[in-house]
Amino acid sequence: MAIRVALVGTGNCGRLALIQLIEDPRFELVAVGTSTESKVGVDAGELAGLDIRTGVAATPGMDDAIAAAPDCLVYCAMGDTRPVEATRDVMAALAAGINVVGSAPGGLQFPWGAMPEKAIARVEEAARQGNSSVFITGVDPGFASDLVPFAVASTCQRIDQIKTMEIADYATYDGTEVMSIVMGFGNPIDQPGMLFLPGILGAAWGTAIKMLAAGLGVEVDEITESYELEPAPEDIEVATGVIAKGTVAAMRFEINGMVGGRPVIVVEHITRVRADLRPDWAQPAQPGGSYRVEITGEPSYVVDICPTSARGDHNYAAILAAAGRIVNAIPDVIAAPAGIRTTLDLPLGTGKGLVYQV
Repeated sequence: MAIRVALVGTGNCGRLALIQLIEDPRFELVAVGTSTESKVGVDAGELAGLDIRTGVAATPGMDDAIAAAPDCLVYCAMGDTRPVEATRDVMAALAAGINVVGSAPGGLQFPWGAMPEKAIARVEEAARQGNSSVFITGVDPGFASDLVPFAVASTCQRIDQIKTMEIADYATYDGTEVMSIVMGFGNPIDQPGMLFLPGILGAAWGTAIKMLAAGLGVEVDEITESYELEPAPEDIEVATGVIAKGTVAAMRFEINGMVGGRPVIVVEHITRVRADLRPDWAQPAQPGGSYRVEITGEPSYVVDICPTSARGDHNYAAILAAAGRIVNAIPDVIAAPAGIRTTLDLPLGTGKGLVYQV
């Protein structure tokens, strides 16, 4: 019997998750929720860009998705700028007995030590009430910063440091809220985006650092953060508009998980809107962008992850990977004990069910 699923959030990640929820025979789509007024009433197949009519039309918000009583809710609504509201949405589904997988709120990827204890307790109580579980993931933070480094680390005899990296050109990324408000592309250099407010980098990627630490069996003493911004040498056109000369056009930031005074777990991001900006910073392993896991130890490793897609460029492929990680976790999350689940709890994802018989 197919797993009954609902989706809330029809932006970049949600739309690509919707493609799989429609096409993958393991699932039966029963509801779609959207916050975009122009999408209300539109068939899910059209929202996904497919030449398919599903008979499931998008409705506003969460209510109809919960009323449909799916086995699992795929929650891909914006969480970066509304973490409290996103957490409340997830709690409402959990309390109603609906399992949740999704991309937000990011703090639930590994909340211990990253979210207030009272907030964690409220989510756990909602899960106990509904005998349901929640798993939040993505690419980075997500499988490139937990699943992949864990797999590689499992072959080492000694580990001195694990570094995870995203190196990407975001010129074709069309998420205006993320580009402008969160990251601050196009802002004056002295007015950085929300991401660079004190403590935000550590909060956003602290989940990844804390999860890696838990897997490694070490305690993080302190999380430190730093960043650099680079101005545009001239006006640069991107998917979300124009990055004016002199405003933020490239950034490099680093979050360090300190253990015994050493940066044992490191997250680094290098994000540009044109490939030639700051050539002294690390370059991707493929044109456009890639992810990298570097382990210093015995043996040491450099592992480059280069997502591509026949349907779009490197940014599309990365979002597609996030959507796939989310959707493919559904069966394991349904089978998991009630509560907040993480990569450390779930079985190893193997791609089971993805070789379609045609």
